[in-house]
Amino acid sequence: MRIRPRRLAALAAFALAAVLAVLGAAGCRSMGEKPAGDALARIAASPEWRDGRFHNLQPMWGNMAHALLGAFDNPPDVSPSQPVPVVHTDPAVLAAAPASGLRVTWFGHSSSLIEIDGVRVLCDPIWSERASPFDGLGPKRWYPPTIALDALPPVDAVFVSHDHYDHLDMRTILAMKAWKSVFVVPLGVGQHLRYWGIPPARIVELDWWQSTRLGAVTLTLTPARHHTGRVSPQSDRTLWGGAALVGPAHRAWYSGDTGLLDAMTDIGERLGPFDVALVESGQYDADWPDWHLGPEQAVIAARRARAKAMLPVHWGLFQLAHHTWTEPVERVLAGARCAGQPVLTPRPGQPVEPTTLTLSDTPRWWPATAWRTAAEKPVIATRDGVPAHRVEPLACS
Repeated sequence: MRIRPRRLAALAAFALAAVLAVLGAAGCRSMGEKPAGDALARIAASPEWRDGRFHNLQPMWGNMAHALLGAFDNPPDVSPSQPVPVVHTDPAVLAAAPASGLRVTWFGHSSSLIEIDGVRVLCDPIWSERASPFDGLGPKRWYPPTIALDALPPVDAVFVSHDHYDHLDMRTILAMKAWKSVFVVPLGVGQHLRYWGIPPARIVELDWWQSTRLGAVTLTLTPARHHTGRVSPQSDRTLWGGAALVGPAHRAWYSGDTGLLDAMTDIGERLGPFDVALVESGQYDADWPDWHLGPEQAVIAARRARAKAMLPVHWGLFQLAHHTWTEPVERVLAGARCAGQPVLTPRPGQPVEPTTLTLSDTPRWWPATAWRTAAEKPVIATRDGVPAHRVEPLACS
């Protein structure tokens, strides 16, 4: 039987609509819920909330038309061609307190455990196979978690920097429902957690520069230059930020996702200096230079925040941009050499104590692959939304 083109097109459209409906239903719960009622009233009182959404301290710019043209222009080695040499994290090591009082375990991308002055804070945990609302679609992780979620020692707090799927993962959050941990999140993100069944008493929502106490440690939500949203029409209905952890003996900073921001200097002056800074360094593009730092500007961010040591994060687990998978760490090290900034490069899953390490304790473990230098593909943040022609210099003299 011959099917007419018009009927064939109608059948194809129906099939596509059916597939999208199934996917939408599967991912609907994971998309979360937008704030309402008292939660929305608290959001509306924020200085960052105007015209129905949150705003950055400095506007962002992007050449999205050009970015779309290059959406499938991936270089070789954008993902690992061989197994990534991770460390299978030993639960017994994490169960014992760090001798120095400060220990960081990076699990890949931005998932990290920070143990500081007797307090454990798990940052942006994603244990799922994909950074996506759907089980079978979206960026897939390059290796399994280096430790089972239930093998972690008791965690005092879970910090979520913002609600993008590679930072706020519903499946991981649901696995933590029976924990006693508190969830510390930016304004609005708590609505997702409540929708997923996390008790409101275990949720602390903060605006920029607001703090909460975790034992002997104070966690302060620090400003960032980014955006949010799990569904496009709901963009920027929740806030984004980083976390400064200040204890009686140690200080640590996690930048969260961010572009270069003048307020990073304020973070360093008000809450630093930091023994270690976990700085977002990967998944960047020259066409959207204010959404993510890029490697050279990650070094600048660490310097502005007065970090004694920098640990690059937001790389090494998912492909979310068009650079080779090792390029972020190579460019961070190149920029850090010029700036005199110490950098720690542990393997995913490897616990390290920053104040007792030497740089030789975290040697390069990734393969040698081709990568574009800062001169070949610079990532230069705009100045208040106006494209700039140069970044703060890091050039070796």
